[in-house]
Amino acid sequence: MTAPAATAGHSPSEGYRAGMRHLAGAVSVLTVGEGDSRTGLTASSLTSFAVDPPTLLICINKASSVRAELLARKVFAVNVLAEGQRRVAETFAGMTGLHGAARFEGTPWSVMETGAPVIDDALVAFDCRLDEIIERHSHMIVLGRVLATRVDDTARPLLYWHRDFRTLAP
Repeated sequence: MTAPAATAGHSPSEGYRAGMRHLAGAVSVLTVGEGDSRTGLTASSLTSFAVDPPTLLICINKASSVRAELLARKVFAVNVLAEGQRRVAETFAGMTGLHGAARFEGTPWSVMETGAPVIDDALVAFDCRLDEIIERHSHMIVLGRVLATRVDDTARPLLYWHRDFRTLAP
């Protein structure tokens, strides 16, 4: 057995970031708005909050460009990405230099109940009404009441682990 890497000499934040890199997670894109006001971001901090009523929790940075649109519209979608959607993840993570509505180009989109943009071929699309926002430190804990869900049972997930996008081995 290999000895664990020590975090001695590192701040608690640095040690925390190093530890969190070892947690594999689904990659999601939160989207909000319509037309030229559409915006979104890539997140890996999505979790189920409750089944009755169906509610999810996603954490986003308070400085994010989606904040104003989310607060104004009070509806959003969470698109859980499939393994072939790395480019979408990179685009909404700001890695391609595109912003706002330009991030939506080249990906097929539709809407469900709330009118928030959902990716047509996402692994899962959750259409949500904003239930509550809890602000703590640098982030917002966003609780979304799920009004509709679309699932692709044939797709496989895109994952984020150790600072890179990954897929499940066949």
